[in-house]
Amino acid sequence: MTTDTTTQLRKGVFAAVAAFLIWGGSPIFFKALGKASAFEILAHRVVWSLLFTFALLSISNRTMDLLKLFRNQRLLVWLFISACLVATNWVVFIWAVNHEKALEASMGYFIFPIVMVALGRLFLNELLSRLQWVALLAVCLGVINLLFSLGELPWVALTLATAMGLYGLVRKKTPVDALLGLTVECLLLSPMALLYLIMLYHDGTLIFANLSLNTDILLACSALMTAVPLILFTASTHILKLGTVGMLQYINPTSQFLIAVFLFSEPFTDTHLITFSLIWLGLGIYTFESQRQTRMANGSTNS
Repeated sequence: MTTDTTTQLRKGVFAAVAAFLIWGGSPIFFKALGKASAFEILAHRVVWSLLFTFALLSISNRTMDLLKLFRNQRLLVWLFISACLVATNWVVFIWAVNHEKALEASMGYFIFPIVMVALGRLFLNELLSRLQWVALLAVCLGVINLLFSLGELPWVALTLATAMGLYGLVRKKTPVDALLGLTVECLLLSPMALLYLIMLYHDGTLIFANLSLNTDILLACSALMTAVPLILFTASTHILKLGTVGMLQYINPTSQFLIAVFLFSEPFTDTHLITFSLIWLGLGIYTFESQRQTRMANGSTNS
């Protein structure tokens, strides 16, 4: 492995870890916006993120890159798909945090690594060993346990995991850098976001500018909470394998899990314990096997 390759891998790992730490603490941020609906918060995330990312493009003299991208119809279609996927992830997560389902949301991000692994196998030909298949099975058993014990599908967890997994796949296959891609995604979503905010204003239900200055500042700061980790995450997917990104991301749900149980005091039953134990088992098996394969590969390279 060359020095340049090692440096790039380190940058990819740093970007992924930083993104997941920010996301891990995000329930506290969105809990503070509880009086605003999930869709209003989503609309603000889109609009303020667009302003923030466009400012970054302007400062770096890259506005012409944005104009050139709009001449590529194929790229725009893929970025519209990724925009819809990330918007789905955002609104479901916000709704979950503000409806005492932060624990289930954290479960979604625990499942997400295995979704990334499965997508990598299906679409990118990233091969799985027997132990990695066992890890996938353990996570599936955890979800099935929750389904049969509680009598309901953990739709929040499954939606978050699937939407974010597909988003990572689409962005990995789209030759657009993180900042430019996010700017276009927000630009494509902004007409719907602005229309929704205007409707709230006419209905007299808009929270922004009608509750408190602190709330307005937090809504505006949703741009930072949105853009910074997403840019870091997308950058990492262009450098690292999907499986590697998927395993690093459990920093995020671990933080969310601890916040949900110990800060938000959400109930953690025996059923949750079994489900999370199976998911953690799957993550542990996959991590062990990935490290074993890395050591074997390094040994073959050095021999």
